[in-house]
Amino acid sequence: MSQITKYLNKEFFISIAMIMLGLIALFSFFDFIQEINDLGKGGYGLFQIFNYVLLSVPGHLYEIIPLAVLIGAMYTVGELSQNSEFTVMRSSGLSIRKIAISLIYVGLFFCFLTFFIGDLISPNSEKNAQRLKISSTDSVVSQEFKSGFWIKDGKSFVNIENVLPDSSLEDIHIYEFDKDFKLRTIVNAKEGNFEDGQWKLNNISLTFLGEEKVTSTNIKKGNWKSLIRPEMMNALIISPEKMSTINLAKFINYLKLNNQKVTRYEIALWEKLIHPIMPLVMLIFAIPFGFLQERSGGKYLKMFLGIVIGISYQILNTMIRHIGLLNDWQPFMSSLIPTLIFLSIGLYLIFKIERL
Repeated sequence: MSQITKYLNKEFFISIAMIMLGLIALFSFFDFIQEINDLGKGGYGLFQIFNYVLLSVPGHLYEIIPLAVLIGAMYTVGELSQNSEFTVMRSSGLSIRKIAISLIYVGLFFCFLTFFIGDLISPNSEKNAQRLKISSTDSVVSQEFKSGFWIKDGKSFVNIENVLPDSSLEDIHIYEFDKDFKLRTIVNAKEGNFEDGQWKLNNISLTFLGEEKVTSTNIKKGNWKSLIRPEMMNALIISPEKMSTINLAKFINYLKLNNQKVTRYEIALWEKLIHPIMPLVMLIFAIPFGFLQERSGGKYLKMFLGIVIGISYQILNTMIRHIGLLNDWQPFMSSLIPTLIFLSIGLYLIFKIERL
């Protein structure tokens, strides 16, 4: 590694890290202000609020790394341009493409960091944060309907009124149908816990609907074999975008087995796969701006420009995701279009300035 490569990677890394710390502090402050409104609900005190804010940090970090890379890179190229360092580098025979390639180390570092946090740390920390708040405020997982959650499980329809923070279930109603879609059995259970690969139900009432008569019976305990798994409850506790890739893929497979719509979750899965490469894309996008009007603007103007562009990317990404959902676009394309747009602009500017 040459001295110039080391110098460039160090300058970019320091700026990006400082921007990242500033954004994390800002997001954490907003979280704290928001959670103060729930202070005193149940056992939700200041200690629980600080823990909740701390557990939310990895989720924010995963989302803001590409933005921090863009803003930090724009600031650095502005500083190097203002100090005429880019001019000296080009005069010594270093092309823009070589400068971009030399930054592969810092780009790959933040790509790996994004993947590591988003797939290994953030899903668990986000789940624990939500569980902490739910437990402390004596509440349950928010429900889709007043009657609770409705899930298709093979030939059965399952109604779960409450999902507790430990993924145990309360007030479970299972409606089993035969091959002719006639209701045959109704199972009501007070609570359920997942053990040894199946659900253990307590306080069960069974209703059998025969051709000529209806019979009922009560039992204390019973086993329920189902495709539903506790990790699938993560989709009820945290948003799909914050689930791990493996759990998201399992949940999509479960929905497909039950012939349910999976577009939203497939888009989230593709975004999980594409998001880690965004720091590298943002670096490629930012580098050409150091060679546009090199002696005007300065580092602060370019940093402000980075903020505006970063916000524009977030708006574009959200807009395309919702348009894709409404129009049933291929999930892969809905997730890839914003990345392709920024990558194409960056590469176009690099090659255009290179020819000047």
